[in-house]
Amino acid sequence: MASIPPNLTRVPNILASRVFLSNINRNGVGLLRVQEQIATGRAIVRPSDDIVKSSTIGVLDDRLEVSKQLQRNLDHARSSLNVLDNTFDEALGVAREARDIASDQSNLTASPSERAAQATVIDQMLVSLLNIANREGVAGFLLGGSTTTIPPVQGFYNYYRYTGQGNGLTTDTGQAAAVPITVGNSGIARISSRVRSDVDLDPGLLRDTRLADVRGGRSLGISLGPIEFSVNSGTRLRVETTGSDTVGDVLDRIENAIRAYETETGTTVLGPDGVTTNGGSISFDLLAGNTIQAFDVGTGIAGRDLGLVREPPTVYSPGSASGLDLNPKLSLRSPLSALEGIAIPLGRLRVSNAGRTVVVDLSSAQTVQDVKNAIEGANLGVRVNINESSSALDILTEVAAGSTNSLSISEFEGGDTATRLGIRSFSGTTRISDFNFGRGVQVVDGQIPPTDGTVNVDLNVDFGITLGNAGSTRVVIDLQPSDLTTVQHVLDVINSQIQTQLTSAGLPANSLVAGLASDGNGITLVQDPSFPNPVTVLPENNSQAAAQLGLFGGTYDPATSTLKGQDNAKVRSESLFSALVDLREALLSNSTSGIALAGEQLGALGDELAETRGLVGSFGQRIEAAISRETDREVLDEATRSSLRDLDFAQAATRYSLLQTQYQAGLQTAATAQQLSLLDFLG
Repeated sequence: MASIPPNLTRVPNILASRVFLSNINRNGVGLLRVQEQIATGRAIVRPSDDIVKSSTIGVLDDRLEVSKQLQRNLDHARSSLNVLDNTFDEALGVAREARDIASDQSNLTASPSERAAQATVIDQMLVSLLNIANREGVAGFLLGGSTTTIPPVQGFYNYYRYTGQGNGLTTDTGQAAAVPITVGNSGIARISSRVRSDVDLDPGLLRDTRLADVRGGRSLGISLGPIEFSVNSGTRLRVETTGSDTVGDVLDRIENAIRAYETETGTTVLGPDGVTTNGGSISFDLLAGNTIQAFDVGTGIAGRDLGLVREPPTVYSPGSASGLDLNPKLSLRSPLSALEGIAIPLGRLRVSNAGRTVVVDLSSAQTVQDVKNAIEGANLGVRVNINESSSALDILTEVAAGSTNSLSISEFEGGDTATRLGIRSFSGTTRISDFNFGRGVQVVDGQIPPTDGTVNVDLNVDFGITLGNAGSTRVVIDLQPSDLTTVQHVLDVINSQIQTQLTSAGLPANSLVAGLASDGNGITLVQDPSFPNPVTVLPENNSQAAAQLGLFGGTYDPATSTLKGQDNAKVRSESLFSALVDLREALLSNSTSGIALAGEQLGALGDELAETRGLVGSFGQRIEAAISRETDREVLDEATRSSLRDLDFAQAATRYSLLQTQYQAGLQTAATAQQLSLLDFLG
């Protein structure tokens, strides 16, 4: 209330006015704040109203904003997972229906016309599966991996090509593990990457090699910073490598510092090559009688990463002037001339995929990027990548083609380009377990006749080879399970047995030699050119080894006296598309064994799809549980924030009424007091 303090008996009018006005203003401010609180519904409108509560409200505001975003992410993930679940459910239905057809048609009583009719049904299943594979969700195409803007599966030369890349997108749900909302390679459609180079191309260190493409002396990359160099054990020179992008940048900075030292001291330390590279190392062209030693500065590690600071400390001299191997990574920019075992120009190689064959000419290729462009430019659905360790090339096929039209990379007319690059699909290092699309090769072993109970060698022979000489000399091959490691090991075993038996037959040991085709892929049997008849291979003891190695049913070339086997090491993407294509082609060709194999593959893929769907379902359960938890937490935070921030309207109304009364009383008191004068007291 506006009044004069009781301890003041006489006051000037100006002081009284100011006291009245101050009290009236205070009541007015109080009324304004209460009105503002009632209008906003909040007890705390600004931080100055209550610092402690305001800080707590700020924390809760942040938590609630994060919670809202997480709930949006969770809703987004739930929508994607629901569509994914339906996608895999429908694909699983297609796989089971196709497997039932394969089971019915694998009976010997099924007629060719009936199987041809069922092939039409499989065609329609492929169309349906194409629509399933290209289904979209809230994040885009669900099976496209990290590429969600284009359909992941496309028709390609009567087959199906998967163009998705990456493992898929994930969403932040505030949990320990991210939840996928799109899927990369799956049982529905995927790429195959079995052609992995076994050749370490080991690129050399060049001036234009980027430091980002170098593993460094500690195999942890390159950390740049200052390095000091002592020339002839004298004063140290500091070189700052920070800001360098390529190896050449570092070399120039080091050489410039040493050249400046030469100018200042009037001595010559470096030869004409200065600071250069040698293999995978940085090297100094030191003149006789000169030495250089490198030191890291403080806690810096630039010298160690560049291979110049070594343990134990190393002094570089003309006879030992190279640092550690920095082990550069293979990159698309790597020149072919810098690769281990590669001499340019390269030659040609043959790539077959999806029933088409292209001879790729790499003679003009100068970099790894040129090789990639040339092979991918053949438009055969083949992808060229650098492997995860950045040491070699991987060839991936994107096409779900039939067994006979799968990917094959071979030499062309006796060249060795594919072998040198390590990308030949049928080479000496190819594992036998990869033959026949992962089914490997089965041999007859351990057969024991019931009559004597001991192993009979004749019953364990896998196939026989009949030479084309006048006497039709015959050799038999007995492969053991332990022999089935790599193609080269199998060739060594076959040649060893051939040589032993030819020597016993009185023929030269080289009258028959097993090897690899010099043009195309396959195992070859080359006999003496003087033999008039072709060499032939026949299985023994119902063994499938000869057929599975590609020797049974090979073609004989009289001009070269060579029996060339089939390529049974082809590569394709093993997916539901490829299994359906196999079943369709087996039905059209009336192949009972092909139908059975396709049915077996469909069964395995059905199991995989069921597991994948189960995994998607588990993610869905996690999402539902996370949504429930996040909702409960949001409610609790909202309640806590409301108790701190929101207004008690009953209390505010009472205070507002009280302030109004005080305000009115203050105005009346001030008005009455201001009307009094000295005459009122004198009268």
